[in-house]
Amino acid sequence: MDKRLAGKAIIVTGSSRGIGRACAIRCAQAGANVVVHGHKASTELEETASRIEGAGGTALAVTGDVC
Repeated sequence: MDKRLAGKAIIVTGSSRGIGRACAIRCAQAGANVVVHGHKASTELEETASRIEGAGGTALAVTGDVC
């Protein structure tokens, strides 16, 4: 597996679903430690973090307004 992002930390905004979720998961697969972000706390955001961790990656779910 491609690990070109090993040792890097990445924040993916809007990662509770859709394109943001896919980007967060792909970055984790490439070895990054991922901060998954959503505007509001949700089960979808926690699910993204759980999917990353379940696959052996590192994820932290964070909520807040990034405006």
